[in-house]
Amino acid sequence: MSVTLNPYLSFNGNAREALEFYHSVFGGELNISTFADIPMPDSEVSADEADKVMHGMITGDNDVTLMAADVPSHMEFQPSTTSLSLSGEDADTLSGFWDRLSDGGTVGVPLAQAPWGDTFGMVTDRFGVPWMVNIAAPAG
Repeated sequence: MSVTLNPYLSFNGNAREALEFYHSVFGGELNISTFADIPMPDSEVSADEADKVMHGMITGDNDVTLMAADVPSHMEFQPSTTSLSLSGEDADTLSGFWDRLSDGGTVGVPLAQAPWGDTFGMVTDRFGVPWMVNIAAPAG
């Protein structure tokens, strides 16, 4: 039996835009269901929120999975303070992720060689989600 741990991000009305952006970063397949697509009995979701994202999922290339949804107005939106981390040995792929996540974002730590020998950087993307990228130094 296998277990999967993947991030599930909450947004305040812009989950579709964020998911489309992350899809452009990670590739793969994007599936979005709105509140209208999956009506729930006695739902407190207002009619003007019907087109908001109830559940979105990217099954990206390189085993990246990311989920997200809009928080309906009857629930309190609380931005996450968790950083998402991308790491591995594929410098080209990880550098590409970094470049795309940085576009319109704020770089906290530039992607450069770190004291531990890997290449490391920190960026908060245009949606306010913090990311860390760590590219393992070549063995040897």
